[in-house]
Amino acid sequence: MEPIQTSLKKYMQDAGWEDALQRVQQTVLNDTRVNGWLAENDKELHEDAVAQGMTALLEYKNSWRNCDQCPGLANCPNPMPGYQPELYPEHGQIQMRYHPCPLQIAANRRKHQASLVKSLYVSEEFKKASFENMEIDDTDDTRATALETALEFEREANPGENGQGLYLHGMFGVGKTYLIAAIANALAERQIQSLLVYAPEFFREMRQAVGEGSVSEKIDAVKRVPVLMLDDLGAETMSNWIRDDVLGAILQYRMTEKLPTIYTSNWDYEELEGHLSYSNKGGEERMKAKRIMERIRPFTTELYLSGRNRRET
Repeated sequence: MEPIQTSLKKYMQDAGWEDALQRVQQTVLNDTRVNGWLAENDKELHEDAVAQGMTALLEYKNSWRNCDQCPGLANCPNPMPGYQPELYPEHGQIQMRYHPCPLQIAANRRKHQASLVKSLYVSEEFKKASFENMEIDDTDDTRATALETALEFEREANPGENGQGLYLHGMFGVGKTYLIAAIANALAERQIQSLLVYAPEFFREMRQAVGEGSVSEKIDAVKRVPVLMLDDLGAETMSNWIRDDVLGAILQYRMTEKLPTIYTSNWDYEELEGHLSYSNKGGEERMKAKRIMERIRPFTTELYLSGRNRRET
């Protein structure tokens, strides 16, 4: 009986496959990148390395052809979309591995930066906020001052070494949240993680966490973040427990660990202290409110932001 390999070879010759295969192989070996790599690594390859590694060489050639005619990351036709091949010799044979291409690297960087800015209860639009898009009114010095101070904070923020933050207050819709979102995105460029929290909703969730038994876990997640941003502080219905055991615990830790906190509010320092002195059960607790303010006022720069209500346009 004729050996199967002999029969297969004869069949391939009769069908013209062998000639076609040889043409493909020759095209691969004539490729500039392939040819250059083989010449550079010739001494490290066994005699049969090219024949054994022809599949890898063909994939290498075709993948780089795709890269040379790059249709964009979303339409990448490579076996591993967004990745470029690299040949390397191993034990005398040809091996191949993939590395992310520049477009994939940029996409990964953007994804990583987005992961550094974790926004809770804040609109998706703020994830694209930037200083460049902030509106400046030549007749309103408060906006220019706030922007300049925010830029300075972003450039110099050093969590763990400098715990100074910002306290930004003003009327509704003047752009307070947008400005701190721009800070968060700029910090991400410096690989500094921030957490932008809508304070009233966070405090409401903390009340629910009591029944779930997850109070400590949620407080830890907020208090340990390098830069915390509490948006719309003072808009919540305050209770003794939220003020003392939630907000107080968070701010005490951040003060001790020198972690900067940024606040936005409709109220200035004095008005916020008044808000904190009352609870939903009635009564006035000025000393407890002052204790909280002693963890806010000395560790923030107060900024007033005025202007038109941009939510009404």
